[in-house]
Amino acid sequence: MFTFLIVLISIIAVLMTLVVLLQSGKGGGLAGIASGAATTQILGSRQAPDFLEKATWTLATAFIVLCVLSNFVIGPENSGGSVIQQNAQSGQVQTPTLPAPANTAPATDAAAGTETGGGSEEGSDQ
Repeated sequence: MFTFLIVLISIIAVLMTLVVLLQSGKGGGLAGIASGAATTQILGSRQAPDFLEKATWTLATAFIVLCVLSNFVIGPENSGGSVIQQNAQSGQVQTPTLPAPANTAPATDAAAGTETGGGSEEGSDQ
């Protein structure tokens, strides 16, 4: 059922995109495509914008209703859940490790007086 709703929502989204793109802001949309008497006779000069506007509202309403209904149809096999919630329920706590700042001096062995960082030997004058 969930897959059917998703397919239906996708089809409605494509249709709504096409209907919106056919409209024109200044009345030159579908009624002005052929710019001849055929469109005036078939759709009329004002019927095309009215039809496209009604189609847009109908498709938008169906899209929103189906999106809300799809949330109620989601079963446990379709819900992915949150990774944070899954880790909290399983008891795994992962603490992030931060990288060491780049401008810190390497650690030195106080007893031997030598560097233990293995870095470059540019700064040593011994």
